[in-house]
Formats: sequence, C-alpha cells, structure tokens
Amino acid sequence: MINDLTQAALFAALLVALAIPLGLYMARVFTGDMTFLAPVERALLGPAGVNTGEGQHWTRYALSLIAFNAAGFALLFVILRYQNLLPLNPQGFDGMSAHLAFNTAISFVTNTNWQSYGGESTLSHFSQMAGLTTQNFVSAASGMAVAAAVARGLASRQQRTIGNFWVDLVRATLYVLLPLSIILAIAMVWFGSPQTLAASADATTLEGAKQTIALGPVASQIAIKQLGTNGGGFFNANSAHPFENPTAISNLITMIAILIIPVAFCFTYGRMVRDTRQGIALFAAMGVLIVIAFTGLYAAERYGNPSIAAYADPAGGSMEGKEVRFGIIGSVLWAVSTTAASNGSVNAMHDSLTPLGGLIAMLNIQLGEVVYGGAGVGLTGMLLFVILTVFLAGLMVGRTPEYLGKKIEAREVKLAALTLMIMPIGVLVLCGLAILVGTAQSSVQDAGPHGLSELLYAYSSATGNNGSAFAGFNANVGWHNVFLGISMMLGRFGYIIPILAIAGSLAGKKTAAASAGTFPTHGIVFVVLLVVTILIVGALTFLPVLALGPIAEHVSMLAGKVF
Repeated sequence: MINDLTQAALFAALLVALAIPLGLYMARVFTGDMTFLAPVERALLGPAGVNTGEGQHWTRYALSLIAFNAAGFALLFVILRYQNLLPLNPQGFDGMSAHLAFNTAISFVTNTNWQSYGGESTLSHFSQMAGLTTQNFVSAASGMAVAAAVARGLASRQQRTIGNFWVDLVRATLYVLLPLSIILAIAMVWFGSPQTLAASADATTLEGAKQTIALGPVASQIAIKQLGTNGGGFFNANSAHPFENPTAISNLITMIAILIIPVAFCFTYGRMVRDTRQGIALFAAMGVLIVIAFTGLYAAERYGNPSIAAYADPAGGSMEGKEVRFGIIGSVLWAVSTTAASNGSVNAMHDSLTPLGGLIAMLNIQLGEVVYGGAGVGLTGMLLFVILTVFLAGLMVGRTPEYLGKKIEAREVKLAALTLMIMPIGVLVLCGLAILVGTAQSSVQDAGPHGLSELLYAYSSATGNNGSAFAGFNANVGWHNVFLGISMMLGRFGYIIPILAIAGSLAGKKTAAASAGTFPTHGIVFVVLLVVTILIVGALTFLPVLALGPIAEHVSMLAGKVF
C-alpha cells in the first residue's frame, strides 16, 4: 500500500511540476509573445493567404476549423481505403472496407482514435505515418486552438474576434506538439520502442519455435498519440505491448505525457484571462475529481474479484488483464489518466476491470472528460460546467450570474445546457437504438450486465472522444462503425461549436467591476459547488443505466456469479 501511494504521489508531483511551466509557456505562445519560429509561421501561413494579425469572428473561426477537419477526413479516408495502391506497404495490406475507413478517419480527425482493427495487422507504414500520425498532430492542435480562442473570448472586452484558427493551429503544432514529440520519441527509442520502416523481424523462441515480430515507425507515433491525448495504438495490445511501453519508467513518462498538456492548460487559461486564480480553481476542481476517481478505482481493484482467485495478486487484488510489469497501481493510474483525459490508450484491459473499477473508468468519460480532458477541449468542457455553476449560484443569491466580470445571460446558459445533452444522446440514444435493431446483442462478448457495460463503454468512449474499449465488444461491423462514427462527430463538434459561440458572445460584452454581490469564482466555495454540479449532472444522467450494468454486475459478483 505504501509503495503504491508513493508511486501515485511521485506521478502527481512530477506532472504538476512540469505542467505549470508548460502552461505559462503555452500562454505566451497563444498570445503571440513567442516569436522565435516566426519565419516558419510566415512560410506556412503566407502562401495560404493568412494574415497573422487578422482575427476571426467566432463563426469564421468555427467554419475554418470545420473545413480543415473535413479536408483531413477526406484525405485520411482515401489513404485508408486505397493503402494497397500507396507506397511504404511492405506487409502488402489491402485497403480498409468503406465502413471501417469511414469510422477510422472520423476517429482520428476527432481526436478519438477508436480502433475497430488491429494496427499491426491492418495498416501499412504509410497509413500509420502520413495518415494517422498526421491527424494525431492536427486534431490535437485543433483542440488546443479552440481552448486558446475561448480563453481570448472570455478575456476580451467588447471585441468581435477571438483569434485566428490557422495561426493558433500552426503555433500549437510548431511551438508545443512538435518539440515535445521529438523529445518523447527519442526517449521511447532509448527505452526500447522500435523506429524503423522494416515490416517485421524473425526470431527463434527459447523453445525453438519461429516467431515473426511486427515492427514499424512506433516511437514517433507513441509520442504524439500520448501528448495529443489521441490514444490508439500502433499495436493491437496498445500500451500493454512491450514495444509501445517497454519499462516501468516508460510507463510513468507516457502517463505524464497523457495529462501534461490538459493540466498545463489550466495555468495557460489563468494567464490568458489575466487572473491566475481562475486557472488554479479549475485545476483544483479537476484535481478533486481525479483523486476521487483514483481512490475508487484503486480500492475496487485492490479488493478484486473473489471468484477469480487464480488471478489474484499476493498482496491483495485482481491481476486479471493487467501487465505484471506495471501491477495494480500502474494499471489503475493509467486507467484513471486515460479516461480522465480523452486519450484512450490502455496498458491493461478495461474489460477485465472489476465491475466498480469499470464503472469509474466509464463514468470518467461520461462526465465529459473534463478531468483534465483532452488537449484543450477538456478545459472548454469544464468551462461549460463553470457557466452552469455560476448560473446556479446566481439563482441562489437572486442576481444575474457573472463570470470574469461578464453577465451570463440566457443565450450562454441555453448553449451550455444544450451542449451537455450531447453525451446522453450519443450514449443512451444510440445504445438504445443498437439494442432495438439487435446489433448490440451480436457484438457483445459476455451475457448479462457485463454485456451491457461493453456496449455502454463503446458509445461512451466514442461520444467522449476517448477511444478506449471493453475489448470483448466487436465493433468492426457496419452498424457500429457508422454509428460510432456519428457519435464521435457529435462528441467533438457538438461541444466545440457551442463553446466557440459562447466565447464569441462573451467577447463582445462589457466587463463590470466586482461588487459586494459578485460570487467569487476562484475560492473554495466555488470549487466545491463546481465539483458537486459535475457529479450531480453525471449521476442524474447515467446512474439508471449504470445500475443495470456495472452495479448489477458487482452485486452478482458478491453473490458468486460472474459473466
């Protein structure tokens, strides 16, 4: 227990120590104070006719984002569909089916990285590099650009613009994602991850058997998939594979990589709105929620499943589906990190988590992945809850709610409330539709409540742009590839467009000075109210169906029945 908590404390301390300076650095990047790569910016933006000094109204900003992502989807779809005709395909893989290419292209464009396929047995090196890795960069940069635009909108005083999407996209890539990815990729090669254009290597096992080991440009994709909160994996086993995650040290470093940009954005936000206390308050609220999630998941896995004694850890707890290299604590820390962020990579099989452990991982996603969420979009998702919280606080004191000195009026509250309907629609409505037409029953691996959990997790992961899965669920069928793709689009653009509209609305408003009746949004009371609001919204929305899935499975487990 002491060793486990020491590892958790070390992880948290290193994460915060690295995230604070990164957050302050990113604030300088998005405010235009970092200019050492200005010639490269001009070389990229100039030929496209982009004026780096010209801002965009929120509608133009949103249209630019949608157009860019639509073009990325079309290009990636073609690459995946016709990879057999493209170079760097030493394995001789055929192109993907139309519905799988559709699902995969949407998945990587929306920063979800859901995979209905095994990477090393499906995709060529060209598809991995020119297709997926490229989208890992630009989808993360798109989310970071949105966060920067929203921060500008909240900080602006009677302005019509919230920045320039193209400038933000380039700066996020050049100044943040690219240098960090180069450093991490080199570290991963040092740890033992391959980085080669070779297709495979032949080996002889200790028993004398012949084995073919898949290879490829692994380290470079690992770096950006973690830093960009993309997830996905070069190999089907994801970060449980020794080539993707060779050692306990690589496990620690890549966990930090998953959360470092989302955590850093709290401090970026505080600096950009010119009130660091606001960023610290969001960081604290997210911190409370992630500690609650870690405590619950760790307790559930340490208790284990009494029905599966063969997979028990001698120190107590279940090792089913977990890597011996990482143990329970390494697996739990990763599961919390990857579902709190919209990352989705896994170093243990979530399908093998205890019922309550799986519930917590699923609920992390269903809350909107705002703890600390995806690169940039986690912050914007949390700001939606902030708007609802200050609205509720305003009702309690009988006064028009304010945030950062700006009146929160009906338009902003309606947009926030409607946006928070995206998760229930993507999860509950589409799950119900799958059950109604019968595709759910044919795709789940297990009977009873665990089968329902597999289905719920899949659509929660897709709508939350997470990408992890209960691995027993067979998603590579036409119905799920299409409707999971639809849920990914809902979860991505159904959040981004309204939050940009809110930012644009607030950017044009006057800023009023704080008065005796102003509810402070940087103190302990606000943090507690924000946390309670998030938990109530999540509980009221998903508790009934969770009672039929993981909670019912837990009760059955205690009675000695497993699924």
